[in-house]
Amino acid sequence: MIKKIAYLILGLVPVTTKANEPKDWQLGFQNSASKSMDDIVWFHDYMLLPIITGITAFVLFLLLYTCFRYRASKNKVASTTSHNTFIEVIWTLVPCLILIVMAVPSFKVLYSQDSIPKADVTIKAIGYQWYWGYEYPDENIIFDSYMIEDKDLKENQPRLLTVDNEVFVPVNKVVKVMITANDVLHAWALPSFGVKRDAVPGRINETWFKADRTGTFYGQCSELCGIKHAFMPITVNVVTDKEYNKWLEKAKIEFAKEDTKDNIKIAKTIREIK
Repeated sequence: MIKKIAYLILGLVPVTTKANEPKDWQLGFQNSASKSMDDIVWFHDYMLLPIITGITAFVLFLLLYTCFRYRASKNKVASTTSHNTFIEVIWTLVPCLILIVMAVPSFKVLYSQDSIPKADVTIKAIGYQWYWGYEYPDENIIFDSYMIEDKDLKENQPRLLTVDNEVFVPVNKVVKVMITANDVLHAWALPSFGVKRDAVPGRINETWFKADRTGTFYGQCSELCGIKHAFMPITVNVVTDKEYNKWLEKAKIEFAKEDTKDNIKIAKTIREIK
């Protein structure tokens, strides 16, 4: 119990955790692994949190002061004041100024997320009930990614986050993700990269990230999509260029598109006929 309370208190502090996966009783962000997430963490820690804390403290002070200063025992006769123009102007202008101060950096963060630079790697993520399908259009690779059941987990594999086929991307490269769904609404989310986009049937949404360090990063479907919504994890391995190219060679054989295989067979047949 004491441990849980400690986690709860520490979770209120605006710091990131030193892991690429969620932890028990975690309230803070996962450790950032991209510039976009760095911007989000900065905006939260140094803009939103101080303003919210200041407003909360100020309102609490006013409430306590009013309860003490104007208590019934010290004010036998009720005040007849109906309004105060100066105070009304102040409490209208100050919130407007606060919103403007918050808007400028928030627009910058939103713009950087929606402005997709030239991609080094393009991935298509397709949401199904209840798993993810992935395509690498430039590499003719396609595969499905299912969560591994508890009974099949190996040592140190996180529960509800481990999948049979993981996504691989190179470090320090721009990765564009095209996101859609095959049945109902889903959402492709990776907290460490500051990425979350809805997967909508019949529509393709785009997002991007540029991982600045290697490692295995976890996410989950973040749109309620049915009875097994909680069993749609996302696992992304960020590796070096050499490791990525090695994985590509293997994946082109193991996960080659069916039409690509057929085209190869047709081409071989044509050459034999000639």
